Amino acid sequence: MINVIWMALILIGFVFAAVQGNIETVTSAAFDGAKTGVTVCFGLISVLVFWLGMMRLAEDSGLLQKIAKLLSPIVRFLFPDVPKNHPAMGYILSNMSANLLGLGNAATPMGIKAMQELQTLNPDKTAASPAMCTLLALNTASITLIPTTLIAIRMNYQSANPTEIVGPTLAATIVATLAAVAADRYYRRKLLKRGQKPPIPSGPPPSATPDAKG
Repeated sequence: MINVIWMALILIGFVFAAVQGNIETVTSAAFDGAKTGVTVCFGLISVLVFWLGMMRLAEDSGLLQKIAKLLSPIVRFLFPDVPKNHPAMGYILSNMSANLLGLGNAATPMGIKAMQELQTLNPDKTAASPAMCTLLALNTASITLIPTTLIAIRMNYQSANPTEIVGPTLAATIVATLAAVAADRYYRRKLLKRGQKPPIPSGPPPSATPDAKG
């Protein structure tokens, strides 16, 4: 569906440009956009490599495992229908840890793996389970301590103070996360009132739980 929307936007742009006799404007904008995209990507490399390296150091030193352990009670509260030792819990913790550092690129693979594991617990394979909805809400509105990607973009465009967004970003993501959790609890209660509590399957042995990795 997203591909259809983008194709429609491109075609509409070409049609309006042709009607107004400014087709060269569209061509110029396409090349300028491609050039800007490459420039921004190169500007992001240094910062992303730095923070991914920090994540590796945190993993090797055991700090990431400590963060995951600290988040474990919160995750169990947010995902009561996921067995404690299920592999999904490890991926959820990894996803949340990466999002805290603003590493969306590192968080995305863990989020996808978490969704795949949650699907194995889903009694209705044609609809998202409550746990899957919770993960989507938290991943979208995650608290971000350091907006790494945004800082890199601001640095790339020569911002005078690229880190000044840390405070506003933290405040905004805290509000967004609280709103997401409140909405999630509300709809879970409605689900329970309708008597549609999903079954809690038994989880695999603890050895099947993956290590928390960003």
